[in-house]
Amino acid sequence: MAGILAWFWNERFWLPHNVTWADLQSTEEAAFPQAEDLYLAFPLAFCIFMIRLLFERFIAKPCALGLKVQANGPQKAQPNAILEKVFTAITKHPDEKRLEGLSKQLDWDVRSIQRWFRQRRNQEKPSTLTKFCESMWRFTFYLYIFTYGVRFLKKTPWLWNTRQCWNGYPYQPLLPDLHYYYIVELSFYWSLMFSQFIDIKRKDFGIMFTHHIVTVTLITFSYVTNLTRVGTLTLCLHDAADVVLEAAKMANYCKCQKLSDLLFLTFAIVFIVSRLGIYPLWILNTTLFELYEALGNFPALWIFNVLLVILQILHCFWSYLIIKAAYKAISKGKVAKDDRSDIESSSDEEETVPRSKTLHSTIATNGTSGANGTNGYLTGGTCSEEH
Repeated sequence: MAGILAWFWNERFWLPHNVTWADLQSTEEAAFPQAEDLYLAFPLAFCIFMIRLLFERFIAKPCALGLKVQANGPQKAQPNAILEKVFTAITKHPDEKRLEGLSKQLDWDVRSIQRWFRQRRNQEKPSTLTKFCESMWRFTFYLYIFTYGVRFLKKTPWLWNTRQCWNGYPYQPLLPDLHYYYIVELSFYWSLMFSQFIDIKRKDFGIMFTHHIVTVTLITFSYVTNLTRVGTLTLCLHDAADVVLEAAKMANYCKCQKLSDLLFLTFAIVFIVSRLGIYPLWILNTTLFELYEALGNFPALWIFNVLLVILQILHCFWSYLIIKAAYKAISKGKVAKDDRSDIESSSDEEETVPRSKTLHSTIATNGTSGANGTNGYLTGGTCSEEH
């Protein structure tokens, strides 16, 4: 095991030329990041998760009820043993052939069966109250950590001059505020890694999972190799848009449509400016060029930059979704449901009782969308974002 660790943490891979792990050992005069520090993130991640449960139960839920957020979940499908058996044992999305067979077996029209399956799928979705509580927790955390990051960074020289990220490397002492900032951020993303399997599922679950893995990897390795200065810039930049996003989602769940639309458009501007403008011109510029000029070439440099470029690719993908939603908002006068909506929509969502084929041919339908306004949004969060 010791041999494997020695091979993995090879100095010539992770550190610039003429820098060794001994250079990063803490002394009485100065403290430096140590790999052992990161073990603290696991119990802290558990604590954050428990704080979240208490926050949602005793703070977010009363706030939601006070704002008259809908506590009931999606409309339940009418009990039917045959359809339930198909849903649980065969498929949740029956094809046309199976729908025709069920239609003959039950003497229901195909559209009513489609509606039943849609309602049954939505039945497993969380209520608006649950979604509000999750968003309020993320909003509170992002607001706190973003505010902390801004207060810390405005006192540092590398906020105003990114070349200061590499000045004096590796002999850059670990500041207590920087240590706290890093460990709390890492703990939060570890908590998201665990909780995303029980959180609200959205269509970009795989992309968000990739995002969390990349983020945790970057935070971990940048801390161990003492590349923390540029790490703090990256973390703070990513938190900026997430605050506005969660606020927009909360406004939407409270049915404050105008406020929700305004916040969403604000989020779109902040996200695109920060992720497609500042991030490549500020973060990628210093890691791809200034870092190379200051420290020379070493293998880990390219690993870090590949991970940072993967984040940029995700930024481009999410920006496309945001621009598409913003275009719908401008063209239709309100923010349309985005591609990550939690609830499936239907023109017949309000109808609950299946009608016979004869009735279906003579009665017109009037319904509403199963998901309103800005439901779902684009990160995570998780578009969160959460980054």
